[in-house]
Amino acid sequence: MSHEVFNWQINRKMTYWYPEHRPRRQFAGVFDINKCIACQTCSLACKTTWTSGKGQELMFWNSVETKPWGSYPTGWDVKALSLLGPQKWGADEYVGATVFEAAPKGERVLQYQPEDMDWCNVNLGEDECSGMIEKGAYLKIPHAVWFFYLQRICNHCTYPACLAACPRGAIYKRPEDGVVLIDQKNCNGHRECMKACPYKRIFFNVVTGTSEKCIACYPSLESGKSNRCFETCIGKIRLQGWINTPEKAQEDNPVDFLVHIRKVALPLYPQFGTEPNIYYIPPKQADPVFLRQMFGPGVDKAIATYKNAKDDPELLGLLLLQGSSDRIIERFKVKDGTAIGYTAKGAEIVRVPLKEPLYVRPYKDVALDVFRHNVT
Repeated sequence: MSHEVFNWQINRKMTYWYPEHRPRRQFAGVFDINKCIACQTCSLACKTTWTSGKGQELMFWNSVETKPWGSYPTGWDVKALSLLGPQKWGADEYVGATVFEAAPKGERVLQYQPEDMDWCNVNLGEDECSGMIEKGAYLKIPHAVWFFYLQRICNHCTYPACLAACPRGAIYKRPEDGVVLIDQKNCNGHRECMKACPYKRIFFNVVTGTSEKCIACYPSLESGKSNRCFETCIGKIRLQGWINTPEKAQEDNPVDFLVHIRKVALPLYPQFGTEPNIYYIPPKQADPVFLRQMFGPGVDKAIATYKNAKDDPELLGLLLLQGSSDRIIERFKVKDGTAIGYTAKGAEIVRVPLKEPLYVRPYKDVALDVFRHNVT
C-alpha cells in the first residue's frame, strides 16, 4: 500500500511504499566536483577496507566516473532516465513522475536489472570527453570540449528505492543516523533491491548469495570520525555531516549551509524521487543543459554562487575546511580571516586561513653569507 510523503528536493508530495519517517539525524555528504582529479584514492580506500573478500571482486561501493560517457555499472544513468522518460520541472517543483509514481502495475518501483557484464568495467569511459576540437576553436566557459568526474557512493536516501522493493524487509534506515543497511541474515538474494535502486549502488555477492552496499562507515560515524572515502581524499573535495530539512536548516551547520543556505550543492537526479543525501557542487566548465538534467534546475545559480566564493568569506572558508580534518565538522564559523571547524558540543577541531601568508625572502642570506637562487 502506497503512502503520501513530502520530498523537499522536488518540492511536492509524492507516493512511496512506506509512511514518511525521518531519522533523528540524517548522514549526508557534499562533493565538490571541481576539485576532483580522479586519482581513485577514495575507491581504493573503500575497496581495501570493505570489499576485498571472496565474491566482492567486482564491487566498488565507492567509484569515480568520467561524465558524460563513463558509468558503473555500464549505462546505469542512461537506462534509468530512458525508463523514466522526459522529466518536467515547473517554476519551483518537479511535475514529472518519480520512479515510484511511474512504476508499472504490480511493481513498487520503476526498475531494470543490470547484466552481469555491466559490472565488469568500473573505469569504462575514463577521461573520454564530449565534443571535438575543430579548426579555429578557442577557450570559453563552459567549454565546448569537456568532461568531469562524478564521485559516487550510496546516497542513503530518505526514501530508498531498495528498501521499498525488498520483499524480505531486509533493508532498513538506522533511526540514529539515517544510514541505509542490509540485514545479511534476512537477505535471500532476490536482487529486487538491485533492480529498484535507480543509482545502481546495490551489489550482489555470488559467494554468499546476498546483496551488499556502502554502509557509510558507520563505526566511524559513531565515534565522530570521517568515512574512509572522505578521510583519504587527497583533493579535499569531500565534506560530511548531518543535514536538516530546509525549514530546520542551521547556518553554522556545514552541510545545511552548502545545501540550504547558499544552495551551491545539489542532489544527483532529484527527479528520481528518492531524496538522496549525497550532494554535489556542479562543475563550472561543463555543458549547462547536461548539468540541469543531472542536478535539477538550480544548477545555474549554484555555479554562479560557487564562482563568487572569493567574495563570500563564509562560503570560501567552508570550502577550505573540506577535507581538513579526519573528524566530522558539525559547526563552523569564519572570523578574522580564519575558518574554524567545531564538534557539535563546540570543541574546536581545525582552523585554516582564508589566504595563505606570502613570504618573500631576500636574495642574500646574510647569516649564512649565501645567495638564494630560483633553481632546484
